[in-house]
Amino acid sequence: MGLWKVVKSVLAAFLGVQKEGRRREDFESGKPANFIIVGVIMTLMLVVLVAAVATLAAR
Repeated sequence: MGLWKVVKSVLAAFLGVQKEGRRREDFESGKPANFIIVGVIMTLMLVVLVAAVATLAAR
């Protein structure tokens, strides 16, 4: 499973719009480590983005 497919799948899961069939396919064909790594990176990016927006709003 390619990196772009993993990113799209994790993003869809983050937004809560991933279809059941796609989720099942991901679990059957993808490596769990890839999804965990991409998920952690995307979570860190979200935290940094929220912190940056909060900092800018506080000025």
